[in-house]
Amino acid sequence: MKAVELPKAYDPKDFEDRIYEDWMKNGMFKPVKGEASPFTVVMPPPNVTGILHMGHALNNSLQDILTRYYRMNGRPTLWVPGTDHAGIATQHVVERQLAKEGLRRQDIGREKFLERTWEVKDKHHATIKSQLEKIGCSCDWSHERFTMDEGLSKAVRESFVLLYERDLIYKGEYLVNYCPKCGTALADDEVEHHELVGNLWDIRYPFSDEDGYITVATTRPETMFGDVAVAVHPDDERYTSLVGKLLSLPLTDRKIPVIADSFVDMSFGTGMVKITPAHDPNDWQCGKRQGLEAINVLNGDGTLNENCPEKYRNLSATDARKLVVEDLKALGVLVNEKVHTHEVGHCYRCHSVIEPYLSNQWFVRMEGMAKKALEAWKNDEVKFFPKHWENTYVHWLENIHDWCISRQLWWGHRIPVWVCQECGEVIVAKEDPTHCPKCNSEHLEQETDVLDTWFSSWLWPFSTLGWPEKSQDMKDYFPTSTLVTGYDIIFFWVSRMIMASLEFLGEVPFKDIYITGLVRDKQGRKMSKSLGNGLDPLEVVDRYGADAMKFTLSYMATQGQDILIDMESFKMGSRFANKIWNAARFLLMNLEGATLLDMASIELSTMDKWIYNQLNLAALKVKTAMENYKFNDGAQAVYDFFWNDFCDWYVESAKRGLYAEEQEKKDRVVTLLLDLLASSMRLMHPFVSFITEEIYQKLPNVSDSLILSAYPVYQEDRAFAEDAQLVSRLQEAVTLLRSVRSELGIPVDKKIRFAIKVDKDFIASDFFVAEKDLIASFVGASDLIIDTDDSLDVTGAFPVAGTGYEGFVFVREAIDLEKEIARLEKDMQKNESSLEGVLKKLFNEKFLANAKEEAIEKEQGKKAEFDEKLEKGSKHIALLKSFL
Repeated sequence: MKAVELPKAYDPKDFEDRIYEDWMKNGMFKPVKGEASPFTVVMPPPNVTGILHMGHALNNSLQDILTRYYRMNGRPTLWVPGTDHAGIATQHVVERQLAKEGLRRQDIGREKFLERTWEVKDKHHATIKSQLEKIGCSCDWSHERFTMDEGLSKAVRESFVLLYERDLIYKGEYLVNYCPKCGTALADDEVEHHELVGNLWDIRYPFSDEDGYITVATTRPETMFGDVAVAVHPDDERYTSLVGKLLSLPLTDRKIPVIADSFVDMSFGTGMVKITPAHDPNDWQCGKRQGLEAINVLNGDGTLNENCPEKYRNLSATDARKLVVEDLKALGVLVNEKVHTHEVGHCYRCHSVIEPYLSNQWFVRMEGMAKKALEAWKNDEVKFFPKHWENTYVHWLENIHDWCISRQLWWGHRIPVWVCQECGEVIVAKEDPTHCPKCNSEHLEQETDVLDTWFSSWLWPFSTLGWPEKSQDMKDYFPTSTLVTGYDIIFFWVSRMIMASLEFLGEVPFKDIYITGLVRDKQGRKMSKSLGNGLDPLEVVDRYGADAMKFTLSYMATQGQDILIDMESFKMGSRFANKIWNAARFLLMNLEGATLLDMASIELSTMDKWIYNQLNLAALKVKTAMENYKFNDGAQAVYDFFWNDFCDWYVESAKRGLYAEEQEKKDRVVTLLLDLLASSMRLMHPFVSFITEEIYQKLPNVSDSLILSAYPVYQEDRAFAEDAQLVSRLQEAVTLLRSVRSELGIPVDKKIRFAIKVDKDFIASDFFVAEKDLIASFVGASDLIIDTDDSLDVTGAFPVAGTGYEGFVFVREAIDLEKEIARLEKDMQKNESSLEGVLKKLFNEKFLANAKEEAIEKEQGKKAEFDEKLEKGSKHIALLKSFL
């Protein structure tokens, strides 16, 4: 057998792209048919106009780990990739492009606007796909979907028509959340509430037929033109006599009544509330109860409309507010103005202030579907990891409102509703109608609104597999297995997918829901453009490689916790990859002249049995971790096995055989090392996929591709508990003796005499005797004596107690105690002098008053460093003096 030469330095740029291309070319990401139950996961589709951030990197890294793990476990595995058309966000991108050209979308028309939007989509989609490939996602690209592709468009129409036929979709004039900047309605859960500091104005409304007035308070005086009443509580004796009287609405010639309604809080303010049904949710409900007119005072762009006095028309709400306040002051009815902090709704997309707005919109009735989704959770049909996120799911479903699904946009799924212009017939159809079924007219006009982006996304787990067709993919891969997503879309997306699946298919779309933590910076802040603390996954890959990024993220992905990270954090994954590379390189360069033996013919030693036992346990730990979505436990298990067990202990112990002159010994060790190296690559592959594949392809004892090879599983015949216990005792002894060397400052290359006295009933007594040379090599001993009959004189040696034995280090033979103590005392004096200089600065008021914060922190750091050195030095000197 020839030696295999790996490049000296690990450089992921040498092979990551090449390996990914090979996987793609050979169809490695496609599901392989088999008898086992399939594992299916659908990628949360990133917005097609976005770029991947660290949240995407985390989410897709974890999905990739699951996918690779279950693929290697022999399950037909399908990971469905795709992108979302992202209605508002994508339309914004194109409108900004037009604005740079001095144009609005209305200037070029709907058809031309959509052409440009598809061009933008295609460009951005190519970028996102290349990013997902670069980070190593093993998704089946032949199954890639887009929320506006032909198949998903068909699914959207199918679901809309089905819901309409079941009386679960309706249209009506309702008060909705409206974003003037985006020019569209929003669902309740698309509104983010933030505290704003504004003003509260007290305004007098005079009685119309007598002297006197009442006083109301408002934060939005410009909406007073939509006032239709002032309400008091029916039990409020202060105002009983006022109910039914008319008030003059300032700045208008209108009169409005005083009414009684129990929603009024008697203890808040004056106990009087002006009622503006078209611009306040509570007032809207009151207006419906009282049969009041709803007067909309806003245009779609947020300016005041024709229902306001002429001087205020077409002004923005902000400008109109200033003018109204000035005019109320001039009229003498503005009696008070004070600063007021209150919660205000903002658009989740552009962050503009939301206006409650009366308009005709399409809605989905949600109550019945929500009950089914709650029942599914109660029946354990869906399970959250971590469990506490089910509280968010339950709370939203128990407090659900009808879903406003119409959006006043051009980019998206146009609502499949047509109105006959001759007879007014409303046609809801899966295919575009050519004529009216009632009067046969061909003069039909389609609804101009599009559907909320989430209306296509809520079908994602089954529309991507071919629904509404009874496709083979639906038969083979639905319901899916696991959803990996963020907590911020539990109500936007997760809950709705469950509701849609139960409504259209009668079963949940997935069983397990893993909610990732947020990726934050080292200070715990959310990564954002405004803070400038974001990390580009591609920059991480360029600097450290895709394996380093995925391993670091998985190692830090403790369930239920956010990940605090910076660019330096990925050095951890890079160091691990380097360790893998260097270990493999060392073993492969030492194959020259060896012959592979039949593994069945090899009788395993205690050390051999121990390492196979550790491999066994590592495979079991990974299995448990994957089944419970404890990604950090899985990463820890493969790290500990390869770095600690395999490299630090087993390979070191195997070097004796590797360098042996007897060919038989070398063949035996090489055969075992190659078998273990191959198993290690299989064990680690889901977590560090590229480097393991690159190394695996160079092993002379395998012929398959790693990505499709069998994952290590726990085997009873590889469980060697007794042998593992023996090696554990050896490791303990080595660690104890090494710690003495370290504490006494004895250099690693300095040989020193050791002894171990074992108790009569010590279980590892014979093993210690047999492996005396191995222990000696681990501790750097010039001589090691294993005393089994308590006959050794250990006078003057430093003792350390172990379990069933006692170790001794002959310190006086290794170092000149007096000389070492003198050296340490001299170091102590230097450190004391340095500390004194630092303390002078820190106690100098002038320095503290004038120095920059960084300079003060630097001196404080020096103080801590010298304090530590002095403490350790003092202990070290005391320890050495005990031998004199």
